[in-house]
Amino acid sequence: MTAPRLVESTIRHQRLAPVRNGFRYRSYSWLVDLDELPDHGALARFEARDHLGSPERTLRQNIDAVVARHGIDLAGGKVLMLANARVLGYVFNPITVFWCGHADGSPACVVVEVHNTYGERHAYLVHPDRHGRAQVDKALYVSPFNDTSGRYSLAVPEPGDTVTVSVTLHREGKPPFMSSLHGRTHEATRSRLLRLAATRPMEPLLVTLRIRVQGIKLWLRGLPIQARPTAHTAEEARP
Repeated sequence: MTAPRLVESTIRHQRLAPVRNGFRYRSYSWLVDLDELPDHGALARFEARDHLGSPERTLRQNIDAVVARHGIDLAGGKVLMLANARVLGYVFNPITVFWCGHADGSPACVVVEVHNTYGERHAYLVHPDRHGRAQVDKALYVSPFNDTSGRYSLAVPEPGDTVTVSVTLHREGKPPFMSSLHGRTHEATRSRLLRLAATRPMEPLLVTLRIRVQGIKLWLRGLPIQARPTAHTAEEARP
């Protein structure tokens, strides 16, 4: 795949305790080849400053540098990214997934980049099994209602006509917290992009607003806030 694709998806979250809460909503994102990034100006563009690594390098150069620190060479291989685009100058990506391949087309690794609403980010490099499953220790303070303890179970099968990403947080003595995205890919035609822009304007901003609205609801229901640790500086973790 080299042509960019639009992913129209359903996103679900499920919290079981101490307050039971679940929600789902429709959204859209992009599945793009880092060597063939589209640029639709104010409607959709991708910039290195919005993701891991140096804003002075390209997104592809930054991913190559991250995986190289783990002894992985992506020369000649492709990297697909699932992410929100910058729209009208704004973007927020709670999670970005990079599927990294070797030159022969075989999977090399998957990088899962997580952002929180405090401007911090963390990249987890994992080696999923043939079903796209992997586990990694949690490192970043994301929700104010969860500390940094626990371990993530990830499902990140390689994308095709459909895209599925799920994250389950396991903590000792507590029920899991689950979130998922499931969607179908479509050719990123100008007409489809304009339709999405008209029906879901400023989608990245809506993502941020949904997070804050859900947080306020949980706080009003008495869910205790966990102390935020000191500023997060590390950008990547080994599995």
